[in-house]
Amino acid sequence: MATAELMDYDKALELFEPVLGFEVHVELGTQTKMFSDAPNPAAFGAVAAEPNTQITPVDLGLPGSLPVVNEQAVKYSISLGLALGCSIAETSRFARKNYFYPDLAKNYQISQFDEPIAYDGEVEVELADGRVFQIPIERAHMEEDAGKLTHVGGATGRIQGAEYSLVDYNRAGVPLVEIVTKMITGAEKDAPELAKAYVSTIRDIVLSLGISEARMERGNLRCDANISLSPRGSGKLGTRTETKNVNSLRSVERAIRYEIQRQAAILHKGGTITQETRHWHEDTGVTSAGRPKSDADDYRYFPEPDLLPVVPGAALIEQLREALPEKPSIRRKRLQEAWSFTDLEFRDVVNAGLLVEVEQTVAEGAMAQSARKWWMGEIARIANERGVDAASLVTPLDVSSLIALIDSGELTDRLARQVLEGVIAGEGTPTEVVASRGLKVVSDDGALIAAIDEALASQPDVLEKIREGKVQAAGAVIGAVMKAMKGSADAARVRELVLERAGSQGN
Repeated sequence: MATAELMDYDKALELFEPVLGFEVHVELGTQTKMFSDAPNPAAFGAVAAEPNTQITPVDLGLPGSLPVVNEQAVKYSISLGLALGCSIAETSRFARKNYFYPDLAKNYQISQFDEPIAYDGEVEVELADGRVFQIPIERAHMEEDAGKLTHVGGATGRIQGAEYSLVDYNRAGVPLVEIVTKMITGAEKDAPELAKAYVSTIRDIVLSLGISEARMERGNLRCDANISLSPRGSGKLGTRTETKNVNSLRSVERAIRYEIQRQAAILHKGGTITQETRHWHEDTGVTSAGRPKSDADDYRYFPEPDLLPVVPGAALIEQLREALPEKPSIRRKRLQEAWSFTDLEFRDVVNAGLLVEVEQTVAEGAMAQSARKWWMGEIARIANERGVDAASLVTPLDVSSLIALIDSGELTDRLARQVLEGVIAGEGTPTEVVASRGLKVVSDDGALIAAIDEALASQPDVLEKIREGKVQAAGAVIGAVMKAMKGSADAARVRELVLERAGSQGN
């Protein structure tokens, strides 16, 4: 893959105006699939199954099989549309989107085209400095997910260079809502940050509704990011590209920045942009060409003949509207007050995309400041080193359990970091990692005293300083004891015992 020429980002923004658009796909956590009674692998708490075991004749498009609409998926879709500020259609219809899908056996996708369930909405998105953007929503429509291809052979695991591909139809037919924005202008240099903030906001809304786990690393929530550049002041729209299936907040931001720099370099030299899909490569931080971008006419949409229109009724819509959670802006204000976070502390959590994780950790019993400390500290550090989102490493329940072990005195912060490493490595829950690695704090004063006496004996000058009242000298002994105990001692208790032993040895 040839390396593309990039223009300096600031220069690109001097010459061109970015125009954005996003298509966010949300897998719904219903128990069964969109049009069949097969188990939904995206259901809450679903356990991974062997390939091609969660399927029915409907999912495989076998002759004579007929789809039936999942009622709960329709309700979830309406709730999401309402939360996005959309109008809900009195009647909406499914359509067939005809295309060669190697991972949809019937070679068409049941989706919605000109009659979506929800339309004309708006979402408020806040940037790091507190500025607010209103993102216009064109539509939110229901459809089914495709299956999953596994490319075998080659160096990267991608289709390029693979020897062959395997298809797993378990995901085929999973209920999806696709949220499509209208064109977004005016973001200027903030375009990458706005992209990340928008997807983070959608994720927060979905989680607050309880309709999906929204785990981006698992594909529960994916973003197709559209970007085009207009020569500054020209008033002419540029040709857009669509970077497909970006599956982390960090990657959404990076992909938008990269495409701005890549397109600007081409346009500045008099070249043209190809309307196409592009693939995001997390390892190298670049996009590569996919296929020419199809327009609606290319899919030969026509009404799905096996499904009746969806007519939810005004009473159901109002019932779902009344059940909506509080608006994101109100929720943020409430949480900040409840947690007693400063404006800076709270904004850091929001900007890191970790508001939901901190909230869920607190809901599991942890103190808010402790939850913030671990998510924004050690977990974020590991995530940055690995180039992934912090939310993909560990669950709020595990973080809460880790904090509980610290609060009970069973773990020191140093030991807790080792336990966290074990949890992230897949060794089990914090309690299981403590047991398997033997990381519990030593609470036996006898063992601590033995280590202290040994440290005092090896440092008679320190012992003398302590006797003279220079209490700070005890730090050297405490350090030696903590090293000898491999961090498994409570430093505060060690200090108490050091001063006691030094005093008794001086009598």
